Amino acid sequence: MAQDSSLRAVGWARSLPVSSGVKAARDWTRAHLAALDWERTAPDLVDSVVLAVSELVTNAHVHARSAAQLILTWDTECLHVTVHDASSRLPEQRGADDTALGGRGLLLVDALADDVQTHPCPRGKDVTACFQPPPRVRTSTDGES
Repeated sequence: MAQDSSLRAVGWARSLPVSSGVKAARDWTRAHLAALDWERTAPDLVDSVVLAVSELVTNAHVHARSAAQLILTWDTECLHVTVHDASSRLPEQRGADDTALGGRGLLLVDALADDVQTHPCPRGKDVTACFQPPPRVRTSTDGES
C-alpha cells in the first residue's frame, strides 16, 4: 500500500509579550491540549508539556528579554512545542549547583521531551521540544480485531 506523503497537522500560535506572564502561556497550552483530548488520555504528558512551555517562555522573557512566540503543532506523531525569541544567543545548558535558584530549565525540558532542538533564525532563535504521546490502546472499535 502506498504511503500518503502529505503532512496532516494542526497548529496554534500565540505571541506572549514579557508583560503577559508565563501563566498565560501555560493556560493557553493546557486549553489546546484539552482540544486534543490529552487531558483525559495522557494527563501526565499534559503536565510535562505545560512545564516545558513554562520553562521555554520564561527563558525567552528573562534571558532573551524578548516577547515569546509560542507555537504548538500536532502532526499525529509528535506535538512540537516551539518558542521563538528575538535573541540570537543560543541557549546553553549550565551546571547548577544545589544552592542555585535557577539554571535547570533546559535540563528539565530535555528530560521531559522526546527531543529538543535549537535553530538560529534571522531575527532570533527557535527552541523546539517534541512530545510523543504514549501508544493508544487498541480496542475493537478501532476497526481491527
